[in-house]
Amino acid sequence: MACNWSAENATNAYLKTMRMGKSGKEPNGAEFVSALAAGNNVQLTVVACGGAPDSTALALAAAAQQTGGRIICILRGAYDEMHYLGQNSANIEFVFGEAKDLLLSIYKESDFVAIDCNLENHEEIISALLQERESRRHDKDTIVLGYNAFCKESWRNIPFGTELLPIGEGLLLTRIAAAVVPKKKSKSSNWIVKVDKCTGEEHVFRVRSSVGRTIRA
Repeated sequence: MACNWSAENATNAYLKTMRMGKSGKEPNGAEFVSALAAGNNVQLTVVACGGAPDSTALALAAAAQQTGGRIICILRGAYDEMHYLGQNSANIEFVFGEAKDLLLSIYKESDFVAIDCNLENHEEIISALLQERESRRHDKDTIVLGYNAFCKESWRNIPFGTELLPIGEGLLLTRIAAAVVPKKKSKSSNWIVKVDKCTGEEHVFRVRSSVGRTIRA
């Protein structure tokens, strides 16, 4: 995930999501989710839905269109509603399976993960995901988002470092910082001067050494 926030991406994704809502069910906090993903320039988004693909999945699809990234939607089975999503879901890659297993294996490099709190094991999924990301820091920031948090009162047992946002049906937002790569110590140059005892000529040598090391002639 890029370090710099892109206001342009966030705005465009927000407006695109609003237009999607006018032709169907009004998004419930989806505009914020779309802007959050697009503004952070995410490149691999994974959303695990508790049922049929919802407004959050479509909002993240709009964000992916804006950033040029991929979006994966994990479902437990096929739903009739999938046939009525239209062009808004054209860039969504649908995958069927267990969200926890897929997120910890095939999609472990995702930089934005949205978990529907209507999933029975959503707390287990979020907890396992956070533990994995904390123990194996990635080379990019990660956002883990639980949505529909008010439906199952998931906000009562939120993990440490997670924010509860009263937007839509409730969002549980966690940011995991990328691993800090230590900078290599730069080498300094040391100049050595030697005097030829026979001719009296001075010879200057440049020697590279680690910082703090003293070289004597």
